[in-house]
Amino acid sequence: MPHEVEHVDGAGEVTGEQQPCLLHKMGFLEERRQSEAEAEHGQDSPRDAIEKRHPVNVPGTGRLLALPQPVAPTTIRLHVVNTETRAIGLIIFGMLCITINDTLIKFLSDGYPLHQMVFVRSVIGLSASFVFLHMEGGRSLLRTDRPALHALRAGLIVIANMTFFAALAVMPLGAATALFFVAPLFITLLAIPVLGEPVGPPRLVAVFVGLVGVGVMMAPGVDWGEISRWNLLLPLAAAACYSGMQVLTRKLGAQSAASAMAIYIQGTFIVVSSAFFLVAGNGRFADDVSNEALEFLLRAWVWPATGDLWIFALLGLMSAMIGYTLSQAYRIGTASVVASYEYVALPLAIFWGWVVFDEVPQPVVWVGVALIAGAGLVVFARERAQERALASARPIRRG
Repeated sequence: MPHEVEHVDGAGEVTGEQQPCLLHKMGFLEERRQSEAEAEHGQDSPRDAIEKRHPVNVPGTGRLLALPQPVAPTTIRLHVVNTETRAIGLIIFGMLCITINDTLIKFLSDGYPLHQMVFVRSVIGLSASFVFLHMEGGRSLLRTDRPALHALRAGLIVIANMTFFAALAVMPLGAATALFFVAPLFITLLAIPVLGEPVGPPRLVAVFVGLVGVGVMMAPGVDWGEISRWNLLLPLAAAACYSGMQVLTRKLGAQSAASAMAIYIQGTFIVVSSAFFLVAGNGRFADDVSNEALEFLLRAWVWPATGDLWIFALLGLMSAMIGYTLSQAYRIGTASVVASYEYVALPLAIFWGWVVFDEVPQPVVWVGVALIAGAGLVVFARERAQERALASARPIRRG
């Protein structure tokens, strides 16, 4: 559609006439002024160099202009789909690493304090994250003009990990993971005000159904044995912090590399766990504690047994992979779509709990898992339908 723009005629006077909006969008007048200024110094502008190679006559301007070739809508759609596919692959691999990490944490929880495991895994993970940073562009990527948001994001993930790992010490792996999986539903809700992503009534109903699943698992009549009811809140607190962290990841993604965001988190883990060591590393606060989750947090540091060193090393590797894959997935993907694929961790956690700890979820847990996972699948299906409808009109996403 033509637009009314200013046009410089052959005599150099400005007249109002109908010109194709393409010339207006390309900033033709500004480029002409720049070219004339550069010509005074005896050098060609980048635009002139292109025009000499690919001249196109523009009527009424007295100049030759090289117009860019239009990008086919199919190319844009393929780029969007490929980007989303990469994000989905990253989050699935990240969920595998998370469930392995959780299994190792639970396996070591009888003999070591939580802050010691967090410290060791973070030191190893930080080293691996610097390797990823080098591959993405080097230390210059660590500079940021939004340090407060990065600090908030790192703080949220530290709290999320600490509370969830504390839950693993006293709860079955599958049950703790199932309660935690209210997090993707929280992410879907937070995506509305924070990211401006539209979430329609069907998805809101699905979120409600998922929350009902959480309520079923926490109902007063459910027998959790010796597990305190307060301990059941630990995975939910972790879920709330985790969802906030992931939404901030998406908000910061445009300016921050995934490896840089992983390094910020690993560094925060080291600072927090070191503070725990300085304050409670000798175990003086754990003697009079009756709550197993709190005792796991305040227990005294001990030197790892030789047979456990490889487990600590694997924890560090998992930490690095988790930090990178989750940051990258949420950076390049749509938050609510990526979040839906986190549900692959549910069957993985139940599988590891059964294989390693001989844990079989009670029937009410299966009901809760079905409601939560079913809600997530509905959210995913609705998001994918919307993505297909908007793919041709949406701008190219970061690759």
